[in-house]
Amino acid sequence: MSIFSRDHKAHEFPEGARWLNVDDPLTLSDLRGKVVLLDFRTYCCINCMHVIPDLKRLEEKYPELVVIGVHSAKFHNEQVRENIRHSVLRYEIEHPVVIDNDFALWSAYGIRAWPSFVLIDPVGNVAGQASGEGPYAMFDDAIASISAAFGDQVDLEPFSMDLVRDREPGAALSYPGKIEVDQAGGRLFLSDSNHNRIVVFKPDGEITQVIGSGTSGARDGSFQDSEFWRPQGLVYDLRDDMLYVADTENHLVRRVDLKARTVTTILGKGHQGGHASKGRGTDLALNSPWDLTIMGDHLYIAMAGLHQIWRMDLQTREAEVFAGSGREDIVDGPRDRAALAQPSGIDNDGERIFFADSEVSAVRVVEDDRVRTLVGAGLFEFDDIDGLLDQARFQHPIGVMHHMGNVYVADTYNHKVRIIKLESGRVSTLAGTGRSGESDGPSLEATLSEPNDVAILNGNLYIVDTNNHLIRLLEPASDRLFTFRFTNEEVMYPRTPRGLRAREVVLPPADIALGRAMVHLELAPPPGFTWNPQAPNHLSIKSVDGIEVPPFEPDDWDWDFRVPVQVSEEANARLRIEAVAYYCEEDYPDFCRFSALDLILPVTASADGSTIVPASYRLEIE
Repeated sequence: MSIFSRDHKAHEFPEGARWLNVDDPLTLSDLRGKVVLLDFRTYCCINCMHVIPDLKRLEEKYPELVVIGVHSAKFHNEQVRENIRHSVLRYEIEHPVVIDNDFALWSAYGIRAWPSFVLIDPVGNVAGQASGEGPYAMFDDAIASISAAFGDQVDLEPFSMDLVRDREPGAALSYPGKIEVDQAGGRLFLSDSNHNRIVVFKPDGEITQVIGSGTSGARDGSFQDSEFWRPQGLVYDLRDDMLYVADTENHLVRRVDLKARTVTTILGKGHQGGHASKGRGTDLALNSPWDLTIMGDHLYIAMAGLHQIWRMDLQTREAEVFAGSGREDIVDGPRDRAALAQPSGIDNDGERIFFADSEVSAVRVVEDDRVRTLVGAGLFEFDDIDGLLDQARFQHPIGVMHHMGNVYVADTYNHKVRIIKLESGRVSTLAGTGRSGESDGPSLEATLSEPNDVAILNGNLYIVDTNNHLIRLLEPASDRLFTFRFTNEEVMYPRTPRGLRAREVVLPPADIALGRAMVHLELAPPPGFTWNPQAPNHLSIKSVDGIEVPPFEPDDWDWDFRVPVQVSEEANARLRIEAVAYYCEEDYPDFCRFSALDLILPVTASADGSTIVPASYRLEIE
């Protein structure tokens, strides 16, 4: 880490810059008394993803620390505020983020790579600067030293924020990642990544199994008890009815026995590894495995964090580097010397390995022990162009699938699905307009939002529409794109508020009478939605000193309730109302969302208070 003298002043945040996770734009004066760590990032970058746990550790350890994400975008798509907002939600970023699209802060601090960090002391001086992974080790001692040196000038109070997650409703799926099919059995498997689980369903929309408790973790065991952490890639092996899972954030590969209904870790230590070239089973540390495919007796792994493809023997669990030197670039040649760049999708045709090399916006193939690029030209060469292979361009594709001589591509940042026709050597668009959206219709008029993967079953193309939290269906016969609907979506709903991140809302204070009184709770759904009384709605009001709340069971979930309470003494209190409310689109009643709320009702109990106090709130969707 580079250390600076105390007269090296920090640069002010650009006037007019857009922010996330705060009410109003910040200035350096707003941060007076705080130790500030600027995290220069772009949300596609695997190294930027890797540093998030370290930043959370620092935030938890030092109440005086405010981390500020400075989002300096690499790709055009990453300059859009809504897409950055999705990345904040997806990676559960809970600190302020400033959008630095014109690279004003980047240039002011002389930043040259993602991720990079700038440490600012409580009086606004630059105290240090570093780049690369491992910010906890880089800055732990420095933050402690700065806090000790500034003593009483350090502000230890929690920093006020307005988190975007507090306005985001829940849905049946949350940033789904990858999809796989069992052609013979007529099943589909979906990684419901931010719900930390795998969903098994049929083409008719029936969900048949949910694998994983939904809690982030790495526990092996039954379908109900096992845990994942943002799983991505899936591959099914018909020979023994096994599903393999790239458990990305756990840096593991898991095996799902669909007959025994168990989950077992077969590769990885559960923490991020370095640059080993081989290893076995749980003695080998992996680095962000993102997707999987099986060819013969080997499992092939798109190891995004190492810019390599690995291969594991399914019998012995011996694993080794298959392709990629570890250097991040686009260089063809012998597979052990070729350079890859964050491979994130992988498939095969029985002889060749096809992969999406995301950071170079490329689709490449390993054939005859050599890596060859089909489409793509460089780390900063990206666009949305159909045509001949050497002229076509993608923008950060994440998913690929080989089918009948063609390679289907989830062209993620172009919000499209494309097809590479290997025989003719051409690329064309199958679905999407190039603009983010969720409209159905003719395939080239309908819209997607950062699709991550594709699969074909019974001739229909299933698309993982990640930022829309949906599965979309392209029917070749009609050439139309539809939103796929689950027929029993309710089996994926959380049944209690436990484990949900609830939005805390402080309601207007009220005066409540002594003796018998009522709290009139009235919630309103967002515009265009209606309540779902069949879903596992939840309501509880906690008793507090002086106010007893008897058990209350609603007769009908219309969210207009009069809850009786008994007030025994004059006091000031805060009633806590826990609610999980489900609501569905009026035009599409099968598509539902939910919101978890902690409503705080401040009350003053006195003889002059009201016998009925209001507690009203309207849900919103940003």
